[in-house]
Amino acid sequence: MTDTEKFLVTARQVITDEANALNSLAEGLDERFAEAVQLILQAKGRIIVSGIGKSGHIGHKIAATLASTGTPAYFVHPAEASHGDLGMLSEGDVVLAISNSGEAPELANLLAFTRRFAIPLIGLSSKMDSTLMKQADVHLQIPSMGEACGFGMVPSISTTLTLAMGDALAIALMKHRDFRPENFRDFHPGGKLGAQLSKVRDLMHADGALPLVSESTPMADALIEISQKGFGVAGVAAADGALAGIITDGDLRRHMDGLLNKTAAEVMTADPATIAPGAMAQEAVAVMNQRKITCLFVVDPEKGRKAEGLLHIHDCLRAGLG
Repeated sequence: MTDTEKFLVTARQVITDEANALNSLAEGLDERFAEAVQLILQAKGRIIVSGIGKSGHIGHKIAATLASTGTPAYFVHPAEASHGDLGMLSEGDVVLAISNSGEAPELANLLAFTRRFAIPLIGLSSKMDSTLMKQADVHLQIPSMGEACGFGMVPSISTTLTLAMGDALAIALMKHRDFRPENFRDFHPGGKLGAQLSKVRDLMHADGALPLVSESTPMADALIEISQKGFGVAGVAAADGALAGIITDGDLRRHMDGLLNKTAAEVMTADPATIAPGAMAQEAVAVMNQRKITCLFVVDPEKGRKAEGLLHIHDCLRAGLG
């Protein structure tokens, strides 16, 4: 067997072992998981996640996932907790302590603090008879299935299970709270994720930048508006302010004969495609791609379909959408 084949065999075995362990975790979930979710939902304060070593690394991720999905949470290092950070805990908080063995000595002071001040404690461990689980009010047990290295030395299966349990908690809480993509974006304004979750109102051009004329506007003036605003189009507003149509370069070509003797209403395309300001920008991109157009006027049907803005495909591309 070549080195490449050996590497692949090992990698596949690790992933298979972890997948099997995840299946065992899913099958073993019981009412204790629901108790943990309810305890967190009832908390008036924050969720404090703590753990040492690899459990601490996983704990950091769990705290970050909880915080970004609507459950206020932060990570407290157990060693730092013993040197003043216990002051970060307060009445109304819930502690999620993580230790595969349940015997991490660094957690001792944190556990004692929760017992002294009646702060609810959720224990996450593979050992039900451990110190952590004996102290905990609610128990989240992960199956004890060794580690992928085969010697029980390299945290791998245990950390995968711990991470999955944390994700399960976060998503269960998120769904119960009806946490939506628009809420998610509030905590992820930067990077590609922020772009993907942008709303139309975040990217559109509005107010003085909006190319807009009335139905009775002579085309000579409409052409000036199109040229000055620089989008290659102009919206046409009815007497009541509602968007009645749009003038595009295609409309100009179709009405070239005697164009300057016509009004905007005579040249426009009526009832153009529009998008609501609260729609996701990705939805606007999909509409533009489907209709093979480069921009959409933004109207709110609940406000009389008055044009509130204009979204151009270039705005979406600059934001990382496409």
